[in-house]
Amino acid sequence: MSNETDRANRISRFAPAICLALVFLILAVATAFAHDPGLSAAELKFDGNKITARLTFSHAEIAMIAPTDAGLESLAKESFTISVDGKDVAPSSVAVTPGESNAIHFDLQFVAPEAPKLVLRSLLIAKLARGHRQFMSLRGADGNVLEQRMLDAANNSFECDPAIASHTRPQSFRAFLLLGVEHILLGFDHLAFLFALLIAGGTLREAAKVITSFTIAHSITLALATLDVVNIPPGVVEPLIAASIIYVGLENIIRREIKRRWLLTFAFGLVHGFGFASALKELGIGAGARAVAPLFAFNFGVEAGQIAIAALALPLIWKLRQRPGFIIRYVPACSILIALAGCYWLIERTFF
Repeated sequence: MSNETDRANRISRFAPAICLALVFLILAVATAFAHDPGLSAAELKFDGNKITARLTFSHAEIAMIAPTDAGLESLAKESFTISVDGKDVAPSSVAVTPGESNAIHFDLQFVAPEAPKLVLRSLLIAKLARGHRQFMSLRGADGNVLEQRMLDAANNSFECDPAIASHTRPQSFRAFLLLGVEHILLGFDHLAFLFALLIAGGTLREAAKVITSFTIAHSITLALATLDVVNIPPGVVEPLIAASIIYVGLENIIRREIKRRWLLTFAFGLVHGFGFASALKELGIGAGARAVAPLFAFNFGVEAGQIAIAALALPLIWKLRQRPGFIIRYVPACSILIALAGCYWLIERTFF
């Protein structure tokens, strides 16, 4: 029994150091993947044997595979295929047009023979950043949604039967819910901000106030930005998010007793909401009633991800804070690392 007790004590002794090492490792990975891997949209409209496709990408992402405008039309022509009975149908026309918020549109038209099965394949996903996702919507001639799917490099195609799809309800809520969860789990800057808030300690009530104020604030600006009521460019929002991470990390060091932090968190939550909104903007989700359901589902997914992370992290943090050495040494050390990561993101997003 004494050997097991000694072993438990040794593990407990090294727990803060292990926690610090994990924070350092996470933030080191975060600097390599500071931005979301990318989102794009593909919207197809069926009108008899005519199919029009609009693919919307971030201009910065397209510039990585086509540095000059000279090759954009050729790239657009090879960006999407429609197959009927195993034979590809070439687009009858191709156009490249600029969009809002630094976006670019590839507009293609196809004339395909009517068939019970069409294979739709988006080809550019594999050439973009690893983890890139594309939200595809299929619409009928009346504009009603027939089918919606989230694609990635491993699953960049699916079979469609327009006759059957027109009688089914699109399952977009689940897709946007999962996208929200994934966005918070892969959003290392948002995770760093949340961790900096939680590691400062406090009671369960104080932690709940911090998380709730952040949730309410970013929900407000997420809705305003997605519905085009307020529009702030990502070039302004992203550096502000990095600055908020620096501030919270330094505040953990300078002010040991942090009271009414929920007020500060609410202010920074307003900024982070615009960052979340950029994810939906890249999917072409804009003003109107059609944006309400995706907005709600995406926001719900973000909150579910945040609550899950807090539920896992808070008990561990409270346990470690019972050790005086953790508060004196490891909380400042972790906060410094978080602030340094914020500095990295601020420089990258301001000058590169």
